[in-house]
Amino acid sequence: MSRPQRLPPIHALAAFESAARLGGFAQAAIELCITPSAVSHRIRQLEAHLGEPLFERLPTGVRLSEAGQRYLLGVREAFDKLYGLTRSTPQEIRRLRVGSPPTFARNLLIPRLPEFYQQWPDIEIEVAIALPMEERPERHDVDIRFGSGAFDERSSIRLFEDRLEALAAPRYVESRGLRHPRDLARAELLRSPLLPWQPWLAAAGLDWAEPARGPLFTDLGILLEAAASGLGVAVCGHQVSATWQRTGQLVPLFGVTAPAPSSYFMLVDEALSQRPEVLAFTDWLRSSLS
Repeated sequence: MSRPQRLPPIHALAAFESAARLGGFAQAAIELCITPSAVSHRIRQLEAHLGEPLFERLPTGVRLSEAGQRYLLGVREAFDKLYGLTRSTPQEIRRLRVGSPPTFARNLLIPRLPEFYQQWPDIEIEVAIALPMEERPERHDVDIRFGSGAFDERSSIRLFEDRLEALAAPRYVESRGLRHPRDLARAELLRSPLLPWQPWLAAAGLDWAEPARGPLFTDLGILLEAAASGLGVAVCGHQVSATWQRTGQLVPLFGVTAPAPSSYFMLVDEALSQRPEVLAFTDWLRSSLS
């Protein structure tokens, strides 16, 4: 097996070693506190990096290929050396200040942090809430911002693409008889300056102007809570609203989606971008949300 020019991501190596040691992706997912699909994704990343399969996929599960057996020996040797080095060297606690809008912090960042701490126990994350509509928000080591990517002179990294959906509480859908897009004429359209209705309305074939009246919310989480409380219909990205949809508080309407004009970005100052804790966090967050 030829040695790749770049080292593979540490989280992919950890997923591979865990799945090989425990005998399956599901077992590795439990140990790493992630989903089996995330384990599978990371191992496929590693296989693509190396250019050959590490596992044989069978109807009854998976088993190491010959290449996987050879690679596992090297990975375990490398992990053993790292473990020995860590034990013999006093650990320095590194602190990383992350600024984030409240909805992103509550629904997308905090639930994933246990996985980050499993990989990087020597990095302490301080999460500071940054209001979405602040004109000059405070800067941190890493900042999460919602918009189109043009924020300040720092480089911005889009965390994911998203698609807009019209969302409402099931009881509101039933009470207003919302079965077709035009039925929204008898619904209250909840508004936010962060996400316009126009892209979704166009995708639904509705030649309507942007709503100019109705409740207005400057935070996406509060917008979604308002919809879940039965105040009306909200338009929001699927990734952002996933928590409300999983719990059944909100349902998407009419099977219509549209590309979201805004998304979440990471902003990092070039002078800080090569700090180990910044590299670890930004690499992990992008992978976790992919």
